[in-house]
Amino acid sequence: MALYRAAPEDGVAWITGASTGIGRQLALHLADLGFSVAATARDQDGLADLVSAANGSPGKVTAYYCDVTNEAAMESNLRQIEDELGPVVLAVFNAGIYSPTLGERLETLNFTTTFSVNVFGVLNGLVPLADRMRDRGFGHIAIIGSVTAYVGLPTAAAYGASKAALNNMAQALRHDFERLNIRLQIINPGFVETALTTRYRIPMPMKMTVAEAACRITRGLRSGSFEVAFPRRLVWPLKALRFLPQNFVHALVRRVTGWDRHRINRRKVKR
Repeated sequence: MALYRAAPEDGVAWITGASTGIGRQLALHLADLGFSVAATARDQDGLADLVSAANGSPGKVTAYYCDVTNEAAMESNLRQIEDELGPVVLAVFNAGIYSPTLGERLETLNFTTTFSVNVFGVLNGLVPLADRMRDRGFGHIAIIGSVTAYVGLPTAAAYGASKAALNNMAQALRHDFERLNIRLQIINPGFVETALTTRYRIPMPMKMTVAEAACRITRGLRSGSFEVAFPRRLVWPLKALRFLPQNFVHALVRRVTGWDRHRINRRKVKR
């Protein structure tokens, strides 16, 4: 039997981090395909704007305010969505944050906050949803990772580590999920022009617009491939770096990103 792939007539598409950026655009794309979309985010004004933008689409977007870091609230959010709209057959766990991480000014809070949203924010929705999909006998889940998971980049120690964790987690869960007829995908976009990437302090080659990235993710969801990574001209060189000597990779990354010219700020951080 072929592994399940979500279709609009089967039920609801749930997207977290849906008020801005990729999540917002993806919600509009799925509504255009006829999905009933449950859009979850903390930004109530952004959600209201999304619902308005989706008016006239074949599908419908319904807003659900929730903080992905709140485990109990996320389980309640899922219950409310299914009570009001129907079963969630497709989930895209998209909510994420990026905070520059510098070796000369390390802060534990930077890492805990990043992992709270990027990793545990996924788990807080994934765990209760996987139980429901297991009991129904089918489901389709996509997790938004990043190409920063492939190699350590300057300023991305917290962000890249969180996305690497999602990649490894998805690879491990795939063994069981496919036996439960739950399609699991990890989506690793390159650099996308969003509010997050404005904080990057390194060059971002082949940067895409939000609209372009959302189109590629939509195509990836329909293809059903386990890993959806783009653009290929960036993905394959980054993946290839994992097979090269680490000293060479370190020197190359420093040179390409310009980090060999980074001026260290040795001032102590006041706590």
